[in-house]
Amino acid sequence: MPKRGKNYKNIAAKIDKQKFYEPEEAFKIIAENPNAKFDESVELHVKLGVDGRHADQQVRGAMVLPHGTGKSVKVLVFAKGPKATEAEEAGADYVGAEEMAQKIQSENWFDFDVVVATPDMMGVVGRLGRVLGPKGLMPNPKSGTVTMDVAKALADIKAGKVEYRLDKTNIIHAAIGKVSFGEQKLEENFNALMDAIVKAKPAAAKGQYLKSVSVSTTMGPGIKVNAARLGN
Repeated sequence: MPKRGKNYKNIAAKIDKQKFYEPEEAFKIIAENPNAKFDESVELHVKLGVDGRHADQQVRGAMVLPHGTGKSVKVLVFAKGPKATEAEEAGADYVGAEEMAQKIQSENWFDFDVVVATPDMMGVVGRLGRVLGPKGLMPNPKSGTVTMDVAKALADIKAGKVEYRLDKTNIIHAAIGKVSFGEQKLEENFNALMDAIVKAKPAAAKGQYLKSVSVSTTMGPGIKVNAARLGN
């Protein structure tokens, strides 16, 4: 068990572990009780009643949050020719082709948060699957990161686009903002992402879809949120 600081314990003491809070109550607690000296991220954790091992029960997508995530994101774009120029003009942090793949492989270079690729570059990017995949960095058409419209992909990512996908335990983890956003903006981001997750319910999913929903700051305790009114 990690050693908990005084701030963590003080905040944890204000949270009833048996209670399911309404979203506005949960974000009020978070906004009024900063836990760290830096502006912490606020994270959403949703356990779903699906089995992600089956292709027809996968839940995955991406969306731009109403107020963004508050994070500055570094984007690597795999593209050539005019599309590489388009990426540079649209604000990509790094642009390249085979030489970027080589840099990742030979130097273990990962100074980026998101990878975008044009479809013709997926042969090159595919060879990086073993290193990009486990880090959740592999471009994917479903999340809009394999596209010919690199300018739009970059605009969305820089505006606060979040990807959501199941982990091995059928839980979605996603950042929905910073503590400094305040309760209203956090709640609006939360509602937007929860709506997307509910709409992404696979037809093959049976029984209760939203098993549990909680929110927390990077270093703070989790707060259980009432999922009953979020749709099931």
